[in-house]
Amino acid sequence: MNDRLLETIIPLVQNPSHYLGSEIGAIKKDPKTVLLRMALAFPDLYEVGMSYLGLQILYHVLNQHQGFVAERVFAPGVDLESELRSHDVPLCSLETRTPLSDFDIVGFSLLYELNFSGVLNILDLSRIPMFSNDRDESHPLVIAGGPCTFNPEPLADFFDAMVIGDGEDVLFEMAYAWLKWKRGGGDRQALLRRWAQLKGVYIPSFFEPRWNAQGLQVLTPRLPGYSLVRKALVPDLNLRTYPTQPVIPYGRPIHDRLSLEVCRGCTRGCRFCQAGMIYRPVRERDPEKLLATAGQTLTATGYEDISLLSLSTGDYGPLQGVMERLMGRCAPERIAVSLPSLRVGSLTDALMAQIKRVRKTGFTIAPEAGSQRLRDVINKNITEEALTDTLQQAFGLGWRLVKLYFMVGLPSETEEDLKDIVSLVRRLQKTCVRKGRKGDITVSVSTFIPKAHTPFQWCPQASLGESKDKIRMLKDALRGKGLRFKWQNPEMSFIEGLWARGDRRLSCLLVKAHEMGCRLDGWSDQFVFQRWQKAVEASEVDTARFTGAKDVSEPLPWDHVKCGVSKSFLQDEWQRALAGRCTEDCRQGRCNECGVCDFETVKPLTFDPHAVGLNHRVSQEVRPPATFKKLRLSYEKRGRARFFGHLEMVKIFIRALRRAKIPLKFSEGFHPAPKCSFHGALAVGIESTIEYFTVEVPFFVRPDSVLVRVNQTLPDGLHITRCEAVFGKSAREMPERFQYKVRLKDETFSESKLEAFLGCSTWVLERKNKKGRTSTVDLKAVVADMYLVSSNTIQMTLDVSGLQVRPTEVLKEIFCLDERTLKLASILKEPVSRTR
Repeated sequence: MNDRLLETIIPLVQNPSHYLGSEIGAIKKDPKTVLLRMALAFPDLYEVGMSYLGLQILYHVLNQHQGFVAERVFAPGVDLESELRSHDVPLCSLETRTPLSDFDIVGFSLLYELNFSGVLNILDLSRIPMFSNDRDESHPLVIAGGPCTFNPEPLADFFDAMVIGDGEDVLFEMAYAWLKWKRGGGDRQALLRRWAQLKGVYIPSFFEPRWNAQGLQVLTPRLPGYSLVRKALVPDLNLRTYPTQPVIPYGRPIHDRLSLEVCRGCTRGCRFCQAGMIYRPVRERDPEKLLATAGQTLTATGYEDISLLSLSTGDYGPLQGVMERLMGRCAPERIAVSLPSLRVGSLTDALMAQIKRVRKTGFTIAPEAGSQRLRDVINKNITEEALTDTLQQAFGLGWRLVKLYFMVGLPSETEEDLKDIVSLVRRLQKTCVRKGRKGDITVSVSTFIPKAHTPFQWCPQASLGESKDKIRMLKDALRGKGLRFKWQNPEMSFIEGLWARGDRRLSCLLVKAHEMGCRLDGWSDQFVFQRWQKAVEASEVDTARFTGAKDVSEPLPWDHVKCGVSKSFLQDEWQRALAGRCTEDCRQGRCNECGVCDFETVKPLTFDPHAVGLNHRVSQEVRPPATFKKLRLSYEKRGRARFFGHLEMVKIFIRALRRAKIPLKFSEGFHPAPKCSFHGALAVGIESTIEYFTVEVPFFVRPDSVLVRVNQTLPDGLHITRCEAVFGKSAREMPERFQYKVRLKDETFSESKLEAFLGCSTWVLERKNKKGRTSTVDLKAVVADMYLVSSNTIQMTLDVSGLQVRPTEVLKEIFCLDERTLKLASILKEPVSRTR
């Protein structure tokens, strides 16, 4: 997509900043200097993909190599897709706007089954054939990785290769193999044979599917010696580099924070949890290296929130010491630290006291089931007593909201188990009282989905009707003050479960669903179940075959994929579940012989709880300066920066100030925020040479230093032109008039309409707010001057001392211009220089 088309399309869509590719941390290389170009494709919207830490890690790993370049592409929003198709423009990468068909490799991240429709849509928009056997030497190789590849079969027909397991090392090995193949010559089959020799790489075309008398898929290897694919594993995360300068997304990603992976893998052994099985063994990061990484990354990004990630962060051995050191660094700068995945019993008073030093971040725990019997079946290993104690701790330390997660449709679940969810929540409500005030509880419920490589891979998924009835019953029962009930759409869960245990027969279903308009199915406002129903009917797929119960002796579509956990262990766990017997955590007890570890190369890697250096214990809280002053900063917003919304601008500047190490004054209260105030909100799409904001800083901060340092950390298009200290009334003195130069792209201004406006004494504009209330404003009192520069260009001066009126409102009212014309117009805001 060239710049001209970018300027034609991007102004017309929502969230235009998501398609710019100019973020801090984005890497752009000259295509002439690289040997291999790879597009990292995420089959969901920007705000989801930019929240995925794995994408940031792979982006960092590949771009470290001078001869490789990795660029990003995300599923376009519905509006952008419509514009691309109407303009006949292919989908392109963000960094250099290169069509995906021009890359050497396109690699998809598959995290969620409801993203599968996004894969085909990206290929279709990129003009790349969907099926691998339809692609030739002129097309890029299409590969995939992520947790969904542990059952690769439903998408096997679409990919040339799939990565099973940790991607950091194997993706690099695949890139090197590609270079050797490119230099040595040969067809695509030669490269695929090279890739097949790498641990963790699955080549679907090297397996022939057939179906036995029972209608079960069985794969026959086509390549001698290539019958099993064992997952790729990074034995020691500390030997791999971590992205200390990640891409800082625009807009509001789902998780707008710095994410630090403290650990990979989990030993808890919850029988429903696929991640807990496929990411074994536990590998913790060295706490000293983790703290060093946190410091470097906070400096490079300016984030105000940091999240310590793992499947069970509370199990990270040195967590208490890390939190103390981290909060010693973060608290003075009002940087909050959150622990999003905590297990009941792992949250101590000392740990919670550290979290609340800046602000009380989210508090979520997952009992999963209401009864102890069912928690034993799923091997959750928590008691109601421990759950009650944890909530009492949280509310006692000042938390006012706790989220509880449950599942319906678990194996052996009865109606009594559902009633136990209600009873448990009601009991927890009563115990969570402090000083006469009850805490609020949000209950979130989803349908259990059996996943491959878990002890529950053989059990049936609750039918759609059953799921709806169970969720409806809980919704009706869990009402009242202090309670909020949320649920996952059972229809979405049904489709997810269909893909989770499907085989190659589902490829025709995906194509049919794509043809019927299935897009962005992970979003409730885009998911249309009726389309999927019609696609299932048209492709004649027997959904019960994939969502129903399976016999432990029957072949499974993913039997050729080895995650490390043996099938015999999963079968034993299935039997223990049926008997209601728990399996202890191997971190505290004996080895459960799951089959993952060889205790030489592959083994648990943990650190002592006291591994954090004693000489670096909790630092004294830094006292803020006693005196502050206000600085007024003037800035330009030009070029593609015009696509930043007001809230984006606020965040961009505050993080730039943090990166520039400018100390700020913060507000008091529950959520401390920098004392920063912007003068007016410039509409998206308008350029300006003169915008203002004020910020409060310690008295010793020099304005000229702020100007220089902050400009070094801003994205393209934003530039501070002046910084000065302001006091008293001068802090409130602002210009009352600005002039706007507007140039239409394909239209002209009507001279007669302009003359009609100039010739009248009043011109009333009616405005309606979001609540439907109508107000009026006289445009003659707002428009101080207006004249034509040329047939398609007008200049006007607006008085902003009273009611704020946008220039587009004025033009729409006077010249009857439509929204599309105004969005494509070039509008420049400037200070009033002279009268005509």
